[in-house]
Amino acid sequence: MASLVGGQLFETSRQGPPPPKDFFQLVITKNEVIWRSWKISLRLESRGAPPKELKTSHQDFLHQKVLQQQVDYVFGQRILEYTVNLCQGKFDYLERLADDILLKIVSYLQLKDIPQLAQTSNRFRKLCNSEKFWEQIVRYRCPDFTSDMEGIAKAMGWRRTYFTFFHTSGSKKQQ
Repeated sequence: MASLVGGQLFETSRQGPPPPKDFFQLVITKNEVIWRSWKISLRLESRGAPPKELKTSHQDFLHQKVLQQQVDYVFGQRILEYTVNLCQGKFDYLERLADDILLKIVSYLQLKDIPQLAQTSNRFRKLCNSEKFWEQIVRYRCPDFTSDMEGIAKAMGWRRTYFTFFHTSGSKKQQ
């Protein structure tokens, strides 16, 4: 299954917390963890300073408590835990699937389960609130939808169309 994973597993970047407000990037590839930092300062001694880069193997990262503390300090505990999991070979394949494939999978859920799914991650929240998702719901789950209504749905939005014309609160008709 690991062969399904591309070269780069994860990347994130952000400005670090004050007072220095340096800029940081964390990249995790199949073989290594790359930690980059850029000094952001108006001081003359910092101007033109090249970025620092530290490359370490997954195994070494798991033993480098100082680097782990830096990741936690800049990106938070959740990103640190995710990085450790990737370094241990624990890949989240579901998060790596394309949106079209996830939409196909989600199409088998009942609508009452969608709010819970949307709470599981930012990606699922965006997916469950996307126009593409609601278009799929209206087109394939609303028997009263006609091609004449398509213009209205495109103008006012698929989600709004669903809740305006097809959703009946408390009805057992919903799927």
